[in-house]
Amino acid sequence: MNNRRNFLKKLGGTAAGIAIGGNVEASSGTFIEKIVLNSQIKVSANDKIRIGLIGSGIIGHYDTDTALKVAGVELVAVCDLYDGRLERAKEKWGKQIFTTRDYRELLAKKDIDAVLICTPDHWHQKISIDAMNAGKHVYCEKPMVQKISEGMALVNTQKATGKVFQVGSQRASSVAIFEAKKILDSGAIGELTYVDAFCDRSDARGAWNYSIPLDASPATIDFDKFLGHAPKVPFSAERFFRWRNFKDYGTGAAGDLIVHLLTGIHTITESKGPNRIFSLAELNFWKDGRDAYDLINAVMDYPKAQTHPAFQVITRVNLADGSGKGGFGIKLIGTVGVIDIGWNEFTVKTLTRHSAPGYDGYDSFDSFSAKQKEEFKKWYEAKYGDAEVGYTMNKETSFAPAEGYDDRLDHMIVFFNAIRTGSKIIEDASFGLRAAAPSIACNLSTERKAPVLWDPEKMVLKG
Repeated sequence: MNNRRNFLKKLGGTAAGIAIGGNVEASSGTFIEKIVLNSQIKVSANDKIRIGLIGSGIIGHYDTDTALKVAGVELVAVCDLYDGRLERAKEKWGKQIFTTRDYRELLAKKDIDAVLICTPDHWHQKISIDAMNAGKHVYCEKPMVQKISEGMALVNTQKATGKVFQVGSQRASSVAIFEAKKILDSGAIGELTYVDAFCDRSDARGAWNYSIPLDASPATIDFDKFLGHAPKVPFSAERFFRWRNFKDYGTGAAGDLIVHLLTGIHTITESKGPNRIFSLAELNFWKDGRDAYDLINAVMDYPKAQTHPAFQVITRVNLADGSGKGGFGIKLIGTVGVIDIGWNEFTVKTLTRHSAPGYDGYDSFDSFSAKQKEEFKKWYEAKYGDAEVGYTMNKETSFAPAEGYDDRLDHMIVFFNAIRTGSKIIEDASFGLRAAAPSIACNLSTERKAPVLWDPEKMVLKG
């Protein structure tokens, strides 16, 4: 209670050194204070770290470009199954870059310290395990695994090898997520009861229909190697470049987007995850040959733990959002307030409940007889006097990062700091499985038409 009182007192006036501009009166009669968030994540050293990229598609470029912004990081090798991407790697990062279609050749190179694994989901586990066994540190894109059953082998490999392993959902390093955690921990919104989380998209690229190069063919793509342990099918450029649309290679909206939502929620609450997941999903709009759902809604039960009370999470992903707004959000709803998070910005709204309930408006008072009304009024005035009725909204506070902030860069710095100094990784293999498994369980629940039971402590399916 003292933490909440101190937080509300701080928001009651201008927070010295962090307020930008004056208070602005909102239409609701409350006030909005804007606070700038500055990242506390710093590069701890600049010892040379040589990296290799495995999977040079969209996210491979984003991750590599970001990694190269960290002092002392050097790219030495790129692996991909499409020749055009290997050609592009040399164009973009230098002709000296070693390129190969075989990730094992990259792992065999002695001058590589760490790898970025940005392949389709069905390759994540095998390449991660092979990389750590080859002595490499691993940054693996989310979700950590394609199937829940793959998770523990990866967790055990990380423990056995002692290699740094980080999953690539930057929500775990976001300045907004860290600040939202402080506010939740302060008790400012009371006891957490419910989280509403969503990710919506409206266009074709948001639904994973990415461009396909005109030279895509069996000659330029090693399609058999791409398939790996997936069912054998004839060559398909669409399956290669738009693999998220197919269950054989990806995890759909659940593994691509719900995992981001759960990563943020788990970081804020320090939760190990839900114990029951129920989901409904459909393929409603993007009927273009894919079999991955474009709409998914899930309800998850989070049991009481040392770090948080019991609460529920409702998640939604809609890849055909007709509003055109799209967006990403996590709303933490407490008994006396709400933390409403976008990507790297959020607002805090709190209320003060008053002891007097009132009796005007929608209340049974109007159904009383005239005599009972008079007696009730006397009783009410004796009990409550002139006390305020209902609740009062307190000042609304908004938080946003400094201009140019990049949570992906912070996430990369955390990874390379851990390699250089042994500093803590939040999103390690155990965290990664505890975010991926409930997400992937959404697909299982839809298929089974029943809730999926999960043990977040032991990280195993139940029943």
